[in-house]
Amino acid sequence: MSAHVQPAALVENPTVRLTIPAKAEYITLVRLALGGISRLRPLSEEALGDLKLAVTEACTNSVRHGYENGEGTVEILYELQPDRFVVEVLDDGPGFDPSGDRPTEENLAEGGLGIAIIKAVSDEFEAGERTAGHGSKLRFVKLLDT
Repeated sequence: MSAHVQPAALVENPTVRLTIPAKAEYITLVRLALGGISRLRPLSEEALGDLKLAVTEACTNSVRHGYENGEGTVEILYELQPDRFVVEVLDDGPGFDPSGDRPTEENLAEGGLGIAIIKAVSDEFEAGERTAGHGSKLRFVKLLDT
């Protein structure tokens, strides 16, 4: 696991990049990092709760669907901008169909509600391939009160 933090005093839009093993027990660290970053600019309890829920769902999708044998990493990028909090979750798995905006009985049974939850609590959402034909990239944004 690795983390790179740019000091807030030197950077206008603080960015944190966290890389964790693709294992469920590391998702707690992702939530803790988000909580720490939120101290740089106070967020409402609702905004912080929405971000924690969304990043948990995004990382869970990468861990569950990104790697069959649990071997691999999940990269999380947090960027705190003056008017928004941007989160990207990336993996090198086989990718997924980002059109999960309409949960069906079949994909709900397989845990397909994650994307719908992220979309519901985010102000912006996009998902797709990380690089040409390889991996997944999920990006969501929570607009902040200015």
